[in-house]
Amino acid sequence: MPTESTKADEVALILEDEIVSGALEPGIVLRQEQLSERFGVSRTPIREALRRLAALGLVTFVPNRGVRVQALSREELREAFMVRAELEGLATEIAASRITPEDLAALDEAERKFSTLTAELRRRALDNGRQDPGLFGEWMRANHAFHDVIYGVAQVPLIERVAKSARRTFMGQTIWTGRAELDELYAKNELQHRAIREALAAGSVAGARALAREHVLASGRLIEAVLEQVGGAPDASERRLREPA
Repeated sequence: MPTESTKADEVALILEDEIVSGALEPGIVLRQEQLSERFGVSRTPIREALRRLAALGLVTFVPNRGVRVQALSREELREAFMVRAELEGLATEIAASRITPEDLAALDEAERKFSTLTAELRRRALDNGRQDPGLFGEWMRANHAFHDVIYGVAQVPLIERVAKSARRTFMGQTIWTGRAELDELYAKNELQHRAIREALAAGSVAGARALAREHVLASGRLIEAVLEQVGGAPDASERRLREPA
């Protein structure tokens, strides 16, 4: 029988995916009674799941209102990408001296799935002018799976834990609107993954680190540019003004 902790894990993972993919947009209030009904569980695992999401910086508890999906400021978003860039670069550097043919095969499989989803995401964006949040969530998980193979090779649990916490601080659906800049992001991600894979296969320690670092920073720069265009994230001073008393 599933325990309360197991139920909390399941709820937290589903809500995390929905927040990061934009299916639950920043500012939405999550109410425990509604979540309890949705997931068919008591409020105890719901409260635990929400506490875990709050620890990740994905939601905030608002007195007398419930739990609100967090909106990052531009400064917080920039910092999250900087942290990810340095730590993922370091993990990739370490992996370059340890990677085996079996690891490369796993990386190739992760990249094939990522490439397939990238092509479908770009096609739908061109056809419809908007992104499908569900498909985007799959794409993002495939993107993470590629990097998770590298973390598995590097065996650096502390670095992995901090980097994954930083990569969860994403933004919601408001910017995923099929713009040309985002098509560029998808295309660049695919090319950069391939370059990282080749550097790892060649055992290029410095090259693997530099490519992984630039991969994360390039995504961050592009997303910042999109946010500037659509006004999707307030700066820190604007967000302070919007916080409830």
